Amino acid sequence: MVRERSQQIFAQAKQLMPGGVNSPARAFGGVGGEPIVMQQAQGAYLVDVDGNRYIDYIGSWGPMILGHGHPRVRAAVHEAADRAMSFGAPTEAENELARLIIDAVPSVEMVRLVNSGTEATMSAIRLARGYTNRDVIVKFAGNYHGHVDSLLVAAGSSAATLAVPDSPGITAGTSQDTLVLRFNDVPGLKAAFAQHGDRIAGVILEPVVGNMGCVPGTAEFLATLRSVTSEYGALLIFDEVMTGFRVAYGGVQSLVGIMPDLTTLGKIVGGGLPLGAYGGRADIMSQMLPAGRVFQAGTLSGNPVATAAGIATLTMLRDESPYPRLEQISARLASGLTQAASSAGIPHSLARVGSMMTLFFHPDPVTDWDVAAQCDKARFARFFWGLIDRGIYLPCSQYESLFVSAAHSDNDIEHTIQAASEVLALL
Repeated sequence: MVRERSQQIFAQAKQLMPGGVNSPARAFGGVGGEPIVMQQAQGAYLVDVDGNRYIDYIGSWGPMILGHGHPRVRAAVHEAADRAMSFGAPTEAENELARLIIDAVPSVEMVRLVNSGTEATMSAIRLARGYTNRDVIVKFAGNYHGHVDSLLVAAGSSAATLAVPDSPGITAGTSQDTLVLRFNDVPGLKAAFAQHGDRIAGVILEPVVGNMGCVPGTAEFLATLRSVTSEYGALLIFDEVMTGFRVAYGGVQSLVGIMPDLTTLGKIVGGGLPLGAYGGRADIMSQMLPAGRVFQAGTLSGNPVATAAGIATLTMLRDESPYPRLEQISARLASGLTQAASSAGIPHSLARVGSMMTLFFHPDPVTDWDVAAQCDKARFARFFWGLIDRGIYLPCSQYESLFVSAAHSDNDIEHTIQAASEVLALL
C-alpha cells in the first residue's frame, strides 16, 4: 500500500505534538514504523488519507460497537448540536442517560457523568478513600485505569510491597498509598489484606483486562475479591470502561454475578464521543459534593452532544440487542485465528470474552502480566504489518484487545481469517 500522504502528515505532526500523537497508544511503538493517518470511517471500515481502506478491529479502542457513523447516532448528535454545543447547566438528557446506565448495570444505583474513563477512575478512588476514611488503593499489574497519578505505578519488590512511580512526574508521595498485586493471584490477594487490610480503602481492577491483551479474571479470583473486601470494609471497584456494554449490556458484572461497590464506565456510554461515568451504591455515591463532602467537578460533564450519542447507542443496544450476532461472528473470528496459527505451527493462545479478544504469541494461556510479558512481540509486529498490507487494521500492540462490531459482515470475518492465515504462514 502507498502511504505517502500519511507519512507527510505524520512528519508535520512530530514538529507540532510530542511524538506526533495525542495519545501514546496511537504511536505504533509496539510494532515499529509510523502510524497511519486516518481520514474517514463508516461501518466496519477506515479510510486513510491516501485512500487505503481497512477492516477496522479497533473501533476507536472499543466504543464503536455499532460501527462507525451509525445513522441514528449521527442523527442524535446533529439534533443535539443544533440545540446547543454546551450549557454548563443541567439537562433532561443527563437524566435519560443516567437512567439507562442504572437500569443496565446491576450494581449501579446512582451515577455521575464525567468526560473520560480516566476522570471516572480518578473520581472513584477519591470517593473510596473519602467514604472509608482510609488511604491505600489496591490495583493489579497489567491493569490500566487511565493516567491517574496514583494508579500509574509499578509493583515493588514483592506482592505486599507498596508501589513505586512508573513515570517521571509522579512523586513517591503520590504512589505510596497504592499497592500493586498480581492479577488472578488469590493467595497474594489474601496475604495483602492480612497485612494491610485495615488501611485499604478499595480495590480497583478490570474484571476482564483489556490492556495486557484480553485476560479474564478467574471465577475464584473475582469471588475472593468480593469476599475479602467485604470482610475488611474496603470497596470493590470494577473498571468497566472497556467492558461496560461491550461484553454484555450490563458489563462483566452481569455475566459473573458479582456486585462491585463502584463501577467506572466510558467509551460505549458516550457513543464514541468524550464521556465517562462512575456509579454504585446510593449510600456511597451520596458522599459526592454537593450531596456529600467528596469533591469532583467538570465544566463539560454531561455535555449535551456526548449524552445524545450515548443515549442513542445504549438505546439501540437495549432494544435491538446485537449481542447474539456479535457472539456468533466473534466466535468465528476467534476459531479462525486459532486454526490459522495452529496450521502455521506458531506457539499461541487466544482469549476472548464476547466481542473482545487477543491472539497472544505465547503457547500458554495468559493469566497475568508475568505471562503476558513473555509474548513474542517481534512476531506480533510482523503479523500486524502483514495484515495492514492486506487491509486489516488491528490494535498496534500485542497488549491490546481487538473489538468486533455489529457492522462487521460475515465476509469481513472470513476475509480477515484468510488474510491472517496468509500472514501467519509466512512467520
